[in-house]
Amino acid sequence: MPSGYRAAMATDGLRDLEQEAWAGFLFAHERLWRALEAGLAPLNVSMAEYSVLSLLYEAGPDGMRMSDLAQRRLMSSGGFTRLADRLQNRGLIERRRSAADGRGFDATLTGSGRALIRRARRRHHADLRELFFNRLDDDHLRSLAEVWARLDPSAETGRGDGTARESGRA
Repeated sequence: MPSGYRAAMATDGLRDLEQEAWAGFLFAHERLWRALEAGLAPLNVSMAEYSVLSLLYEAGPDGMRMSDLAQRRLMSSGGFTRLADRLQNRGLIERRRSAADGRGFDATLTGSGRALIRRARRRHHADLRELFFNRLDDDHLRSLAEVWARLDPSAETGRGDGTARESGRA
């Protein structure tokens, strides 16, 4: 790294260890995301589509409310609607007016959607094992799980059950 760049980073407030940790996260995320997406490509499924189909698979036959799916995917409602349109046009999901209140919409997997997500999950899980889990031991995984929990925005304000999580800050 050029010395001028390192000096500029130091004045910007990132220590070498912080920069190394952040750059490592970004590199690992990009590398893993691309490899996982490539693994799903033969099934004609993007990572975004996989995420939605997987959430619906886990939700069971009643499916999930569209707004909850969008929130869990961290997508805008417009972006999520376009994704849901694609999945519906491919015959992978169905949308229906919510039985709970009649205002919103629920999404469920079709038979074709269930069959596709079963194949995609097998492939995705095998890729996760090869690219990620097999390279880490349980101590590494526990440490990562702790890091992700600390970075969860709800950790600062509580878990939503009335109890606050310790933020680790003084």
